[in-house]
Amino acid sequence: MNTTIKHGLFAFYVFIAALFIAPSALAAADLEINTPAIAALKGSMQARHGQLAAHYTSGAVGLTQDGLIAVHDANAVPLAQRQNVNSLVAAENNDRNALYKEIAGANGHPEWESEVRNTFAQRWVQKAQSGWWYQNAGNWAKK
Repeated sequence: MNTTIKHGLFAFYVFIAALFIAPSALAAADLEINTPAIAALKGSMQARHGQLAAHYTSGAVGLTQDGLIAVHDANAVPLAQRQNVNSLVAAENNDRNALYKEIAGANGHPEWESEVRNTFAQRWVQKAQSGWWYQNAGNWAKK
């Protein structure tokens, strides 16, 4: 077998192995890792949660399947407050995106960002209070 074919087969086997190894490697990731950047993001999100909680409860805001939040029912918010809600949602999503990136990077594996995001998306739904809205396979559902 010539050298080019051997290198091609080796690369293919490495790729296939990575498909199976990556999910189990993520299981070893420290999702509770703490750095100054992660602590600042969590603090910002925690401070904002007090403002968002009523909007989760009213159904105005819900959890998306990609680990973010979105306006679920704008009519649940008085017109005068909608811009504020949109700003809260945007700020929360900025922090969530940064959090997933920071956690993956702090684990030394920035390539795990999407897996970290997916894990957190599931956790947010699990921790959501009864009556909150979330996306399930692209459709909104009430917990």
